[in-house]
Amino acid sequence: MIAFYRLWDKMNRMGIRKKDLKDKKIVSAATINKMKNNEIVTTETIDKLCEYFQCQPDEILEFIPNEHEKERLQ
Repeated sequence: MIAFYRLWDKMNRMGIRKKDLKDKKIVSAATINKMKNNEIVTTETIDKLCEYFQCQPDEILEFIPNEHEKERLQ
């Protein structure tokens, strides 16, 4: 699973709201909802976010293997 908690944390520290991303046409409202639910987004979306924040992908997302997810739920 790809988790976007790093993006939300980065935005919070920078004082950027989800609405700002929508207003600046970085990503759509639908894409923000997908990211809030850790659903699949395109590499184009990740590219736009990295460009906007001038960062590497690992600064805004994390891959969490399914095995770890199962352990967490137990």
